[in-house]
Amino acid sequence: MSRICELTGKGRQVGHNVSHANNKTKRTFLPNLQNVTLMSDSLEKSVKLRVSTHGLRSVEHVGGLDNWLVKTSDDDLSLRARRLKREVAKKLATAAA
Repeated sequence: MSRICELTGKGRQVGHNVSHANNKTKRTFLPNLQNVTLMSDSLEKSVKLRVSTHGLRSVEHVGGLDNWLVKTSDDDLSLRARRLKREVAKKLATAAA
């Protein structure tokens, strides 16, 4: 399982540990990923996703999972999130019609 947020696409970054003597060794910075269950209002079901804490705060700020999926481009979303976005858009389109 890769260490990538399913909603924001945030992944690992590479940098250096720098010692007092200014020696540099490679290291990775991993995102703070959490397994969360988010509720989709339009689909009326819960969805388990692997999300960074930054992504979770962003979802809460926008007003829920459905609003986040509608406003986010497909480039950052994982395959599961893109399928979920398609389902939500279809459900919202039938509700509006």
